Amino acid sequence: MKSSRLLSILLLLQTRGRMTAAELAAELEVSARTVYRDVESLHAAGVPLYGDAGHSGGYRLLAGYRTRLTGLNAGEAEALFLSGAPGPAAELGLGPALAAAQLKLRAALPQELREQADRMRTRFHLDAPGWYAADADVPFLPQVADAVWNSRVLDVRYRRWKEPTDVDRRLEPYGLVLKAGRWYAVAGPGPRTYRVDQILDLTVTEEGFEVPADFDLAGHWRRSQEDFHARLYAGEAEVRLSARGAALLTGAAARALEATGVAEADGWRRAVLPIESVGQAHAFFLSLGADVEVLAPPHLRSLLATTARTLSATYGPPPPGSGGTSSAEPSHPLAAG
Repeated sequence: MKSSRLLSILLLLQTRGRMTAAELAAELEVSARTVYRDVESLHAAGVPLYGDAGHSGGYRLLAGYRTRLTGLNAGEAEALFLSGAPGPAAELGLGPALAAAQLKLRAALPQELREQADRMRTRFHLDAPGWYAADADVPFLPQVADAVWNSRVLDVRYRRWKEPTDVDRRLEPYGLVLKAGRWYAVAGPGPRTYRVDQILDLTVTEEGFEVPADFDLAGHWRRSQEDFHARLYAGEAEVRLSARGAALLTGAAARALEATGVAEADGWRRAVLPIESVGQAHAFFLSLGADVEVLAPPHLRSLLATTARTLSATYGPPPPGSGGTSSAEPSHPLAAG
């Protein structure tokens, strides 16, 4: 454990430059006292590591010193190959670069790690988009990515969901995010989020911009998602669910069932689930069929009852002599076996 930590200190200083004991301790999730001891061990091993006192002080390696140790273990080598995303890399125009990087990494690995990495790549495949999500056409993605990298302002024609739908925007693209198979640009001023596949036209200008010093892309995206979900689920519904109905829940509904679900004597579970609106909830609970009973709000329960009566009249037994038809529900193409 200590040897791995010592190597991590070397690699951190090699890649980031000067770092304080507190920064190293936070990165390695140890105490500052442990960092001090590790630095002494590196000194004793002859590593040219120096500490500067003062407000702008910290530890640094002698200029030009670089360790040739990679310290890759089997799990790390497997994770590197598993993290390769050929689809998104190709969309960004980096498909050949990713393939070349993986080839070089594989050639540099010892034989044992190479075999394990190859086995990982043949046994696991990551396919993030959902089953029924069509691949979005993102013809301007390479230009947006280039503008992100080179801090260039974009003039875009953008299609949004509300009127007027087609608008002109001047964007300062801070970063790109891939979420569930879709690319999003986080751009100033604001910043705000734009779907890259909704860009109708684009011009990369010669005007530059600076990303705010306190902007963190991952943190901004996480907060945006939390705010989105808080605004999305504006209401609640009290329901009863069969075991099958409970198993069909996903996302926020599944989490709410876990938090509020109470088992009843008949094997069903009573819970309070978040809903976007009565209309959305009506469609969703209908998809669960007889495996859900909505208890509240009353308007939603009444709407579902009306729909159930209409369905019963439509799909009830045919009149005598009219002849009925039935068809088997088609199975999912990958459901067999």
